[in-house]
Amino acid sequence: MSDAVRYSREGAIGLIQVVNPPVNALSQAVRAGLSAAFQQGANDPEAKVLVIYGDGRTFIAGADIREFGKPPQPPALGTVIGEIETCSKPTVAAIHGTALGGGLEVALGCLFRVAIPGAKVGLPEVKLGIIPGAGGTQRLPRVAGVTAALEMITSGRHVPVEEAADLGIVDAIIDTKDVKAAGIAFAQRVIAEGLTALPVRDRDGKLAEARADRSVFADARKKLEKSARGLFSPFRCVDAVEAAVDLPIDDGLKRERELFQQCMESPQRAAQIHVFFGEREVAKVPGMSKDITARPVNKAAVIGAGTMGGGIAMCFANAGIPVTVVETAQDALDRGLNRVRSNYDISAKRGRMTPDDVEARMALITPSLDLADLHDADLIIEAVFESLDVKKEVFAKLDKIAKPGAVLATNTSYLDVDAIAAMTSRPADVLGMHFFSPANVMRLLEVVRGAKTDDDALRTALEVGRKFGKVAVVSGVCDGFIGNRMLRTYKTQMDYLLEDGALPQEIDAAITGFGFPMGLYAMGDLAGLDIGYMTRRREDATRPADARYVAIADRLYEKGRLGQKTGAGWYRYEDGRTPIPDPEVDAIILEESQKKGINRRPFTVDEIQTRALCALVNEGAKVLGEGIALRPVDIDMVWLFGYGFPSWEGGPMFWADRRGLAKVLADIRGFADHDPKSWVPAPLLVELAEAGKTFKEWSDAR
Repeated sequence: MSDAVRYSREGAIGLIQVVNPPVNALSQAVRAGLSAAFQQGANDPEAKVLVIYGDGRTFIAGADIREFGKPPQPPALGTVIGEIETCSKPTVAAIHGTALGGGLEVALGCLFRVAIPGAKVGLPEVKLGIIPGAGGTQRLPRVAGVTAALEMITSGRHVPVEEAADLGIVDAIIDTKDVKAAGIAFAQRVIAEGLTALPVRDRDGKLAEARADRSVFADARKKLEKSARGLFSPFRCVDAVEAAVDLPIDDGLKRERELFQQCMESPQRAAQIHVFFGEREVAKVPGMSKDITARPVNKAAVIGAGTMGGGIAMCFANAGIPVTVVETAQDALDRGLNRVRSNYDISAKRGRMTPDDVEARMALITPSLDLADLHDADLIIEAVFESLDVKKEVFAKLDKIAKPGAVLATNTSYLDVDAIAAMTSRPADVLGMHFFSPANVMRLLEVVRGAKTDDDALRTALEVGRKFGKVAVVSGVCDGFIGNRMLRTYKTQMDYLLEDGALPQEIDAAITGFGFPMGLYAMGDLAGLDIGYMTRRREDATRPADARYVAIADRLYEKGRLGQKTGAGWYRYEDGRTPIPDPEVDAIILEESQKKGINRRPFTVDEIQTRALCALVNEGAKVLGEGIALRPVDIDMVWLFGYGFPSWEGGPMFWADRRGLAKVLADIRGFADHDPKSWVPAPLLVELAEAGKTFKEWSDAR
């Protein structure tokens, strides 16, 4: 038997312990060990019940990531689970920590499942672009019901143990911290009380409703058309669960494997695995010692109670950290806190929290009109108007108020963090924490490291981001950091297309057709066109005189078309939200083209998409070459979690690697033939393309 799985016995209870730290992943050694251990238990004449449990902090948290991309080694997990399910003796899975993916599938192969408080179960394979492949789609509906199984499998959600018990996934919650003791206690009940149960494969009762009413599958697919548009694996999950209802178990298992293989062969799988690991990789900062620890953050503060400041305050309250919110006027403070309460009330109405939860979180937020009240905060985040002069003034005041060692963060989207830090006597404590709106919802957090930022201050911001549930990505200082710098280049090229022959709705249709949830111009209307206008005015003084400048957005601003909030921007809005193409905008675009003597021409969807993506990749390569982004994966995570880049494409740099950098460079050089000033290939891109290498290979070699 493998050392990764150990068999022992206490009295009449055969114990099967999985020992494969850190998460007891289902490696080949574990699979072989499970097969041998259950066989040993079945042959042990003294053992009446067999209990499987995990060593350390968790049960079995899924597949072994070290085996990803390698040829499968026997025994297959499905075979092992089949052996467990047909074992001649009662079997009990004792769960603590997490039972995820193959871990839950192993547990479903047992006759009984018990868990201790704090445990979670789930089938998250969909997040890797695949479906459960060892019976999860066939067995889960038989214990939880079809509707619940569809929701769990298509979302990949981790289900708390209490909900799992209500659904029938777990047979009992045993109030102890000792999972081995919990498993033994339940096994003793099985012996003493003669508890029996059908193997999960033989339970059909919870399939009856779906067999009688097929609408559950149509409803699931309709929901996915909105929530998982463009993705392949969620729809295969529905197909697999439908097979559980339609087919005998063995045929259903065979169908599951066919669908699993389809997902394995889909190009989306590699992209989604890249996203899965990338989200974890960006938390590691190259060159930062593991010995660097975060400063304690027991009390926080936010300056500004606007939409952004209020959202940041909610992040602190959601993480259980008391936060003081400072404003300059009582009406602004009241308005901001009322907005926060309204957001929480909406969540309560939707069942995401209780009224008591709302009050508990509001109690963590202290309003104030006095900056002096921030004297004892461990972390202060400034979220005032996007003006360098205003922010400099705030930080000069903070320098005199904040306690020694407090981390001082600016939420600026574009501005020079070093210039802001220079207003203090402690630039080592200053950095950027760029939240994306709405701050309490959007998962991206750009943590901007200044020239003098201390590593422990940086670690503090990253740790706070982790507590907020954010994907925190480190950026260097430049105008717009990683995301907005690339966005500006991308938008510039799309604005050129407007003058050259495209219309906003045509560009947006191409962008959403690629997989973005919202088009560029619809997104501008949502954010407000006044923001971009102010940014352009800030850049007027430094813009080269011979630079091509597109004034269409300025014309819209001057007409009071500021986006959704005024009912009109690039589009008009009759219901406040749905963009409707507007002939008035088309006329303005045509006028601007005529002023410059441009002969407009139509652009295909492919032309628009290629130009947009090449703009992102080229600027991304410049960001990498300058050291603003640490790795190509950091850029990918910024665009995935902050700008809606489709997960199944993996991010702009992953997309470029898969397309081939030589092809991307050829496209850029083709664009440069007509516009050499704005299409200067990034030196890093040229270097890698000519060497036949990828961004990933370059990153891995550093």
